[in-house]
Amino acid sequence: MERTDFLQGMSHAACTVSVITTEGVHGRAGLTVSAMCSVSADPPSLLVCVHHQSKACEALRKNGVMCVNVLRDDQSYVSDTFAGRVKAPGGDRFAGAEWTRGTTGSPALTNALVNFDCAIREHFQFGSHYIFIGEVQDIRYHQTGRALIYANRAYGRSVELSEFPAPTDGDTEHECLRLGCFVTLGPFFMPGLMADFLRDNSVDFQLFEGTQEKLTRGLENSEFDVALMYESDTSDILCTHLLAEVSPHVLLPAAHPLVQSAQISLHDLADEPMVLLDILPSRDYFCSLFDEVGIAPHIAFRSPSFEMVRGMVGNGLGYTLLVSKPANSMSYDGSALVTRPIREDITPGRIVLAHRKDVPTSKLVDSFISCAKRFFAQWNQ
Repeated sequence: MERTDFLQGMSHAACTVSVITTEGVHGRAGLTVSAMCSVSADPPSLLVCVHHQSKACEALRKNGVMCVNVLRDDQSYVSDTFAGRVKAPGGDRFAGAEWTRGTTGSPALTNALVNFDCAIREHFQFGSHYIFIGEVQDIRYHQTGRALIYANRAYGRSVELSEFPAPTDGDTEHECLRLGCFVTLGPFFMPGLMADFLRDNSVDFQLFEGTQEKLTRGLENSEFDVALMYESDTSDILCTHLLAEVSPHVLLPAAHPLVQSAQISLHDLADEPMVLLDILPSRDYFCSLFDEVGIAPHIAFRSPSFEMVRGMVGNGLGYTLLVSKPANSMSYDGSALVTRPIREDITPGRIVLAHRKDVPTSKLVDSFISCAKRFFAQWNQ
């Protein structure tokens, strides 16, 4: 068995992400792991695997205690810091988050999904890793949040089954159309499209808003009939219908000096702080626009929330690039915003309707696709 084949295979196994910490007479240390699982409920115990060359390994062995901090899906920055992917402030990995002291003295991450504070009962080396078995001395957990998941060398989050449309039992008065829509596109287009479709059709809708990844997975699993989303090459079993090509724009706070320009060059933004809409495919698309003109943006802030990004821009924290343009030129908190077109000839965003190519579309889906094409044709005018 080749080592690379094993690593490639294991990359597809989804795992929760935890930061393992320890503190005692042999120092304070911490690292990110995905190899953590329960051992027994009698006594309550778990195990973690740590590479023998990790700086934290010796401290764990000699201190004899550890806290397993299971991360929430909005704490990937903590994972990246303790994995060494992000430079820690002042070189101190603990400085970027809030910590309390657990029963064993190990640092416990405030607002982690769960803190398992453990006394290490056994440890031994197998191959390149030490296996630490900890008996849980104390547990702290929170009622809100989802687990941070790592798979395919990327972060994700757990999803409740209730987030997906439930199948109908066929006993409804009208046919049901299961619609998915990308989170930033849905509020702009889906209400009008649904109203337009209902003028000529009697139908019930099941509507789901989600990320591009969730929509793709939902279509592949036949959880949706059709989805409004951005064009993507991540799935080879989806058929897409191009509805519109939309040019991105620059969003600025009203008091920014660049609002005096009728158009803004991306080169003018190179040294300006950027607030990035940190959700795929938007994140990669906006960064690629700078690649097209040979410069790198100065990303100062990130958020997966469209309205949070607009609010941060409105409060003077930077500019952003967006495709969707609300009719209201105010942020959610009432800050004034200004949009300006981009001067360069850059790749537009492509809005599509997608469905599985290997599943025959119903007359209802075909009618909705035709309606969407007419709707966007009028919008493009």
